[in-house]
Amino acid sequence: MTDATASNPGLPSQPYRSALVSGRKALRFSFAPDEAARRQIANALDLIDLPEFSFKGELTPLGRADVMLRADLAALVIQPCSVTLAPVRSRLADTTERRYAYDYAQPDADELEIPEDDTEALPEIIDIAAVAIEALALALPLYPRARGAEFAEAAFAAPGVEPLRSADLKPFAGLAALADKLKKPEEPET
Repeated sequence: MTDATASNPGLPSQPYRSALVSGRKALRFSFAPDEAARRQIANALDLIDLPEFSFKGELTPLGRADVMLRADLAALVIQPCSVTLAPVRSRLADTTERRYAYDYAQPDADELEIPEDDTEALPEIIDIAAVAIEALALALPLYPRARGAEFAEAAFAAPGVEPLRSADLKPFAGLAALADKLKKPEEPET
C-alpha cells in the first residue's frame, strides 16, 4: 500500500510505531475523523459528502516481528449518480485485514501471482488513517445509480444515413426466426 496521506498531505493522519506492537500485546485503535477531516476525505475521493466514517480495530503481533491489522469500516457516503449526477446515499460496512511482515521481500519477476492475503513489508510507522481511507476508497460503489436512473440508447449518424442500433449489432438475433421458419413443414400445393 502506498501511504495515502503522503500523496495527499491535506488528509488526516493517525500514525502508530510498529515497534509498539511487534512481539507485544494487541494495540486497539479507533479512527473517526471530525467534520473537517471528513470533508477533506470526501474531496480526495470525489464524494459529494461523507456524513459518517469510522474505522475501528487492532494491531496484533504475529510471531516475533510481524503485525496483523484487523479493522471494521462503517461509513455513510453520498456520491453522484453515474447516469444523472443526482446524489446517491450508500451505507458501507467492510472488514479490512492486512499483514505486515518484517522479512517481506518484494518479488522481482516479470510475471508474478497475486497472493491471497494483503501482505506487505512492515513499515516503521503504520498510518491507520491512510489504511482507513484506502479501505473506504475500495468499498465505494463503482457506479452508483439514483432510483429510476437508466441508460437510454443513443443513436448517432450522419445526415441522411440510418443510425446503427445495438440490435443491429447482434448477428444471431434473426436466426431464431429463420430456424422457426425452417422447422415448419411446407404445405402441399393443391
